[in-house]
Amino acid sequence: MTWDTIILGAGAAGMMCATQCGGRTLVIDHAKAAGEKIRISGGGRCNFTNMYGGPENFLSGNPHFCKSALSRYTQWDFIELVAAHGIAYHEKTLGQLFCDTSAKEIIAMLRDEMAKAGAELWLETSIINVGHDGTAYSVTVEASGKRQILTCTNLVLATGGKSIPKMGATGLAYDIARKFGLNVTDTRAGLVPFTFSDGRFKDISGVAHPVRATANGTQFDEAMLFTHRGLSGPAMLQISSYWQEGDPIRVNLFPNSDPFDELRTRRQDYGRRNLTTELATLLPTRLVDHLSKHMDLSGNLADQSDTRLRALCDDLKSWEMIPSGTEGYRTAEVTLGGIDTDCLSSKTMEAKTQSGLFVIGEAVDVTGWLGGFNFQWAWSSGWAAGQAISERS
Repeated sequence: MTWDTIILGAGAAGMMCATQCGGRTLVIDHAKAAGEKIRISGGGRCNFTNMYGGPENFLSGNPHFCKSALSRYTQWDFIELVAAHGIAYHEKTLGQLFCDTSAKEIIAMLRDEMAKAGAELWLETSIINVGHDGTAYSVTVEASGKRQILTCTNLVLATGGKSIPKMGATGLAYDIARKFGLNVTDTRAGLVPFTFSDGRFKDISGVAHPVRATANGTQFDEAMLFTHRGLSGPAMLQISSYWQEGDPIRVNLFPNSDPFDELRTRRQDYGRRNLTTELATLLPTRLVDHLSKHMDLSGNLADQSDTRLRALCDDLKSWEMIPSGTEGYRTAEVTLGGIDTDCLSSKTMEAKTQSGLFVIGEAVDVTGWLGGFNFQWAWSSGWAAGQAISERS
């Protein structure tokens, strides 16, 4: 069977690309349903983009690579598409847009757009082999125990990264890319919780608090969540993308205030109260109890000199620790690294040395922050490749 374009992967990027390609387009995925990562994202409501997205919200070996696609298909373009399909949405925080009802509406929208474009979707279909004979690509697939060889002019790699293997994520795109001579940068889990081998936060699992988290010079002001295995919450997920094994992370428990002034004022009125009691008016009580096991928080407030109060507050604003590691790909929202951007055209997403081979979405060495940015990269890169393919037909 001959197709103009075959897209491997029916995720966000793959489906978006299929809406733009034109011609005879086939999308193939091993899953039972399209857009499974879309379905589970955002607690089932899909944080489908961010109103404040820009190139500065992405990590890559080449920070300029994402600019072309993001500028030509913006968050406002996708928001317009969502609105055109009558999908109600809202801003949750920091420009993050979520469906009011269900992430399934985004999947249905993309399926509808694919149908309008005449693209076909094959699910529960495994990719056995991919080749090129000098004129066309061949894709050997298997479904229901039967194998067949498909051919196409354009082949799009949209199978994502290694994140969440229980959903079927693999390094397939990397393997195919290497087969055609494309370089793949080192990959690791991103937007992922930290772990501590000593289980130091078990006693305060479930406690959350707004913090400023810093790793390797990059900081985020968001919530931190203590877990039985370590640290999670938006602040930790964000800095995990900048953290390397063995590096320290620094947590400021008072990102928007100075507890020294507050405690010194309270010392005048409530000097007979325990220091821990007064700290518990500024921090969660369970967190103060935990800190008291690792810091000297003994005595009444009146017993604390300015020097001691200042030293304590400095410690609370610069709490340094070294995680044992992260939860890894098992729970990571994204994969950092991937197919080297030096091998691709930033305008078309086509391989520079392999005509007709395109790479989009998470498979590329472009990773967004938490908050809808990775979906926007999927929409933008998928659109860019689809447009380039359409213009050739």
